[in-house]
Amino acid sequence: MRLILLFFFLLSFSFAKEFRVATYNVENLFDAIYQGSEYPQYVPRKHGWNEEMVEKKIDNISEVICDLNADIIGLQEVENDTILKRLQEKLKIVGCNYPYRAITSKKNATIQVALLSRYPIVSQYEIVVSPHPRVRNILEVDIAIDQVPLRIFVNHWKSKADGAKESKRIASAKALLERIEATKGEYIIIGDLNSPYDIHRTLEPKHDDSKGLSGLGSLLKTAVDGELVSEDTLLLSDDKNLHYNLWNELPMSQRWNHQFYGDKKTLDHILIPKSMTDKKGIDYVNDSFEVFKPKYLFGRYGGIARWGYKYGKHTGTGYSDHLPLVASFSTNPYVPAKTQDTQIAKEKQIEDLYLQEGIDEDILLRDVVVVFKRGGNVLFKQSPTSRGIYGYQLPKRLKEGHKYDIVVHETKTYFGLKEIAHITILKEKGSSELEAYYSDGILRQNEIFRNIDGVYRNKMLTTKYGTFPIFFKNNIKPPRSGSKIRLLFGHLGYYKQLQWVVYSTKDFKVME
Repeated sequence: MRLILLFFFLLSFSFAKEFRVATYNVENLFDAIYQGSEYPQYVPRKHGWNEEMVEKKIDNISEVICDLNADIIGLQEVENDTILKRLQEKLKIVGCNYPYRAITSKKNATIQVALLSRYPIVSQYEIVVSPHPRVRNILEVDIAIDQVPLRIFVNHWKSKADGAKESKRIASAKALLERIEATKGEYIIIGDLNSPYDIHRTLEPKHDDSKGLSGLGSLLKTAVDGELVSEDTLLLSDDKNLHYNLWNELPMSQRWNHQFYGDKKTLDHILIPKSMTDKKGIDYVNDSFEVFKPKYLFGRYGGIARWGYKYGKHTGTGYSDHLPLVASFSTNPYVPAKTQDTQIAKEKQIEDLYLQEGIDEDILLRDVVVVFKRGGNVLFKQSPTSRGIYGYQLPKRLKEGHKYDIVVHETKTYFGLKEIAHITILKEKGSSELEAYYSDGILRQNEIFRNIDGVYRNKMLTTKYGTFPIFFKNNIKPPRSGSKIRLLFGHLGYYKQLQWVVYSTKDFKVME
């Protein structure tokens, strides 16, 4: 009898099914048929948008989906079923067949959410969030994984463009949660939620009309009591409404799949409920979550190779401004991690960053003050007398005169200039008076000087501190040689030697 039971156990184990679920915002997959609801740059026969461009877009997106090799993939920013079917047909031609598809059909909406599957679709349903055409419906799809039912919710919540408040995303989260509570069975939430994974601590005042509540963190409960829901919390809690955000699986430095002016964001998500860890039916395969990022999805300077649009015309190059996310699931029981990696960064001081060429682990800097900010260029100090450090293309939400706790993921040395290249903002801690943070004459890189008079001649500036090169960024026209100028704000940077750097015409004036 024991041998028979063992046989059936091994037989069931051998037939355990593992499959991959992905989400991908394809950045405006439109056809070339005029509907009247297109974005202006996708109106057929305008801006170079025509059948040739449609084919190139389909080819490029097909390349990504084939290489991604997910069994189920949710898609955002698909115009309609016509173009989804063309994508499906192209995938079949190139050997990546997805026999089943589903898409929302909201009237007058510019873009829809969709899904392609290698497994049969049993049914689909649309969750209506709002009648407004710019608020996307949520796609609910029931799929049979070898007779085991699975429900996928594909989302594309309202972005923060045009100052859209958090209540817009809360509305989507509320509609989704109501539907989840009204149904039963295994489910996965995927899609572009237009929210960072740490929205519970990074919600900006200009978007906060909900007293700190957020759709992702508060309603879907990916964060509780100010902390992200960890694997341990999910396993031990009795709250069935908790959701584990799979971004938790990655080191903080790898938590991004979208870039906006140097700010690396986590707009897309895969969320799992407690039932995906209960060792019944379908479970998550631990540590299988990843951002799909082959080299061809990046441009020459390291940014995401989004679909090309230059000088008012489509170029036919690039893919999307988002990177796909993918995770594995199985009918095998969930296996908890042996140790929970809390991803706590090692705390250091800015001075420590000057003692090493780069960093091989995340570094926590507490109480850094933004002493100077021009666009994505900033200068941090931790105290008036400490060393400063330059930040290149950092998040635009950093504010001059404000204090933060940040995690540094990457530093670089550019021709001798020490700079921070990638951070996560952990916490904003109020404002600081800046006067004490300006240099009183210390000549070292990454100091900010105020009201320095000098004479400009032959790309050099002579002041009471000596003669150094001066560099006018952003195509600023330098003054005439021999002019007396005043640096209202002068960054003492470094390019092979100390040099003054001017970022804006407002940072200096010609005295005579």
